[in-house]
Amino acid sequence: MRRFRWLSPSPLPEVFDLRRRGWTLLSEEAVTGNLCPALLSDSHISTALPDNENRARTILLDVNSSVRRAEALALGFGEVLGSAISLAELEQRTQRLARAMGCVPRRLLHGPLELDLLLRDGIVQGKRLGLHPREFGLLWRLARSPGIAVTTLELLSEVWRVNFRPETNSLAVHVCRLRAKLASAGLGGVVRTTPEGSYALAPEGASAIPLAEKHPIRDEYLRIEGYLPAARKEPTA
Repeated sequence: MRRFRWLSPSPLPEVFDLRRRGWTLLSEEAVTGNLCPALLSDSHISTALPDNENRARTILLDVNSSVRRAEALALGFGEVLGSAISLAELEQRTQRLARAMGCVPRRLLHGPLELDLLLRDGIVQGKRLGLHPREFGLLWRLARSPGIAVTTLELLSEVWRVNFRPETNSLAVHVCRLRAKLASAGLGGVVRTTPEGSYALAPEGASAIPLAEKHPIRDEYLRIEGYLPAARKEPTA
């Protein structure tokens, strides 16, 4: 379905009204979960500037200065157009942006963490984490919506490709291993558990849990993987 949003506080001008071409204008109440292109007038950018992620889905309109258009593109807007554009051209550019939004990016960035879909690994300060396929799948899924809890059933469906809860604790084991590798790179506490048992990626800028804090399960895995030296055995009497 062809859907769009209007971000400016003023009424949608007829010249930019894609409803005249059969599109559906989403209300604010219907925005949640609907990733679709948005239109914004340059005259309202100071009061309705989207965040970085949503800016890439937004077409900035009424920008007649080429210098200003270049500045807006540098800010991360998906498209920047002047006021003389026809409705037919606006529709084509909106459709192109919608198609681009449906493409899977190669990389996701979350603070110092970079996820590379081609390598299927995480990178922190130039060093690879050595993630196993499902560890990477878990982290990639959580990084797609940082700060938003993802239930175990959703992770099992999207990463394990099963629609039931297995009797094994495979998900919990993979989360533990993933946390251990992140902690070894200084990103302890990035993957968090909600009181309901779901998982979420901590928002950017959230404080990490130092690796020095004792965590028996994590530390044992780090020793097995060679990140920490083997535990010293106390001499027997």
